Amino acid sequence: MAASGYSDLREKLKSMTPHRDEHKTNKYVDGTSNGSGKGGKRKYRESDDDECEHSDDSAEHRELEADRVKSSILQKNIFTPEECAHIEEKIDEVVATGEAGLYREHTVDRAPLRNKYFFGEGYTYGAQLEKRGPGQERLYRKGEVDDIPSWVHELVIKRLVSSGVIPEGFVNSAVINDYQPGGCIVSHVDPLHIFARPIVSVSFFSDSALCFGCRFQFKPIRVSEPVFVLPVGRGSVTVLSGYAADEITHCIRPQDIKERRAVIILRKTRPDAPRLDSTLRSSPAERPAPLKAKRSHRRAEPDAAHRPRVLEMDKEENRHPSASRQRRHSISSENYWNRGQDYDKHRESSGRKVKMRRH
Repeated sequence: MAASGYSDLREKLKSMTPHRDEHKTNKYVDGTSNGSGKGGKRKYRESDDDECEHSDDSAEHRELEADRVKSSILQKNIFTPEECAHIEEKIDEVVATGEAGLYREHTVDRAPLRNKYFFGEGYTYGAQLEKRGPGQERLYRKGEVDDIPSWVHELVIKRLVSSGVIPEGFVNSAVINDYQPGGCIVSHVDPLHIFARPIVSVSFFSDSALCFGCRFQFKPIRVSEPVFVLPVGRGSVTVLSGYAADEITHCIRPQDIKERRAVIILRKTRPDAPRLDSTLRSSPAERPAPLKAKRSHRRAEPDAAHRPRVLEMDKEENRHPSASRQRRHSISSENYWNRGQDYDKHRESSGRKVKMRRH
């Protein structure tokens, strides 16, 4: 049995993506009623063989939902190829430090074809949860993950502040996700009770895509048609707020990682975010034994992400990406930021709870 307590990758990933019984779509980003009279619910039904149906997946409904997603996304190209190359060298240094076992216990989290590096703040999710269920994520106690590296502040955060993407002092949590070809992250919503909005990410090494409204199935791994596909190029900055951050899941599909890709996710934890009981955690000074380097950063062949492969305990087979319209949407940083903050306040005042996927 694997160290995570699962003997089957499907079992592990399914535990990380509890499905919603229904998905409400009757609010725009600014909190007003859609006024169309069609604000239907996307209901899911799971049969015995894990197949699912979308009972309200008409083209018109999906188009409306895609518009809501796009209206709450900001994308900018800020970093030059030279700046990207410099930052990518720093990411390689992070990977090497992690492989040498020099980070604190909860800084590094390893998964098949994807490693995560938590800085500033780390939190429990998936198999790490002490109690399963939506909203059970908890921050580790202070000091259980390493501080945000100085180069992240100097090379990334300062550029975002000077470009008006985020205000100064906003970021206190940085996560680096390092994907190998065919890697993925299942559909999820960043925990609302842990992180304030917006959610900011910067992509490096290669181009990819962020998909919204997908459902994962396993053995072999399959991903349903996205509601919206957002291209994310090397050096691009993506900011999620409102509907895109809170009301619909996002994911990275295996077929969209054709080459090594890394993303730096910058967030702010809520002041009232729950933490684990410090008496139950180990000392932050303890560090794991050095780990062997197991991963290759060589470029994959163009179709490598689509061929069957073995991921530790499970053989996966990727479906070719379906033809989805990929349209970019651009709105001003200032209006976007204000809209995101107004939406966040409205959501909190309404007292409405949103079910979440495991991250």
